[in-house]
Parts: sequence; structure tokens; C-alpha cells
Amino acid sequence: MKLRKVTAASATVFALALTATACGGGDGDNESSGGGKDKITIGIKFDQPGLGQKTPQGYAGFDVDVATYVAKKLGYEENQIEWKESKSADRETMLQRGDVDFIAATYSITPERQEKVDFAGPYLLAHQDVLLRADDDKIKSPEDLNNAKLCSVTGSTSAQNIKEKLAPKAQLQPYPTYSACLPGLQNGAVDALTTDDSILAGYAAQDQFKGKFKLGGFKLTNENYGIGVKKGSDLKDKINKALEEMVADGSWDTAVKDNFGPANYKNEPAPKIGDIKS
Repeated sequence: MKLRKVTAASATVFALALTATACGGGDGDNESSGGGKDKITIGIKFDQPGLGQKTPQGYAGFDVDVATYVAKKLGYEENQIEWKESKSADRETMLQRGDVDFIAATYSITPERQEKVDFAGPYLLAHQDVLLRADDDKIKSPEDLNNAKLCSVTGSTSAQNIKEKLAPKAQLQPYPTYSACLPGLQNGAVDALTTDDSILAGYAAQDQFKGKFKLGGFKLTNENYGIGVKKGSDLKDKINKALEEMVADGSWDTAVKDNFGPANYKNEPAPKIGDIKS
């Protein structure tokens, strides 16, 4: 009887030792990338149609398609992805804290941001542009925005840039969000809306707006969208490889057409990794 008790106790100790060993091995897997964890957490926008949007059916948009492709190449299926909203002001902090593994959220690569986080990519070259009514033939250049009513969104500098540099007589009309600008643009309360052309194309591609708007094609700035990772993360090289494969197998072109096609978005060719246009 005594021997059985000792054996049972020994078995318990042995089992605990095995559990501790297994937990230690799991932690090691969690530190490695490429499917070692049960899930991967990815930051996206939740409110940008065509790019990153939370819908009743799930998550949709070009950034979502790119992130899903990358995650699969890293060893994760769609049901292993945890999507987390990444608002513009929060992105660097989220990466630094480890709240997400990577962020694909219209995240333009800039020298200031590169001091805080690393970027894979770029995976899309966008430009600041304007969205106009489809039947508007008066605004053919940025200078034509003089005396026009230009939607100005709280917290955005795009409209202010046009007023300060290109069309000083533009009349800025304040709206809380880009989506709030669209009915105003449709009914003539404003003449133009400005931000990145990819974002504008996403809005214009929504079912209720198909055929009602057009892009000006002005290419006012270069916006190099990258995938943000924590500074020093080994994910950067792995994501770059996945992005190259996405372009090579045609998945990148398919994602562009699926998400921006209805807006007749004349996208730039897929950029080469590390080719950041100033």
C-alpha cells in the first residue's frame, strides 16, 4: 500500500514535470513565427470600404485580402486569424506593446514611423487624389478646385494641403468622416472629396455608389502602404517573401480587381519590395 502511494505521488510529480516541459515548449513556439501559435493577431481598419471593413458577414477589403494571404504563408488558416481594429493614431503603440503581430491598415511608410516600427513592403502605391461626381466635367486639375467646395474631414490634412499648396480659394466644408462626405458629394453640397485614391476607390465601389463618382487622377502625393511589424521582428523578411509570392501567382491583381474594380481605379503596378517612392 505504501509503495502504491509513493508510486502515485511519483506519477503525479512526473505528470507535472511533463506539463511544465510542454508549457515551456509552447512558449518557445509562441516566440517563433510561422504557425507556432494557435492564432495570429492582425491589425486592420474596420471602417474603410474596399480596404479594411468590418461587415455583418466578416471582414473585407484589399488590406484584409493581403493580410489573409500573408497569414496563410506564415502557417495560419483564416479561422486562426484574430482581427483587431487599428486606428491611425494607435498603430505604432499597438505594435510596440505587442497587441498585434502585424498591421495592414493603409499604413504609409514614412521616415518618422520607421524610427518606431519596421515595415515590410510596400505592397501598394497609392496617391492623394480627389473624388468627383461622375458627370462633373469642370474639375480637370487641382487648380480647378479654386472656389469649389472641398470636403474637409476632422483630423485629416489632405484638404488643407490642397488649399495651402494648389487651390488657395478652395472652400473647405467640414464633415466628421469620409463616409459622411459621400451623400454631400452626391447631392452637390460639396464638389470634391480628397484623400488617398485607394480609399476613395473603396468608397466609390460600394453598391449604393457604383457609377456615381469618379477619381480625378491627379496623383498629388505618393503613399507607400507597408505592413507594420514590431521593431526588429523577424516577421519582416517572411512577410516580404509572402508579398512577392502574392504578386507572382496573380493573387495581388485579383485582390485589386475584386476590391477596387467597380470604381475604375487605375492602380499602379505592384511595387517592388523596398522601393519606396518619395
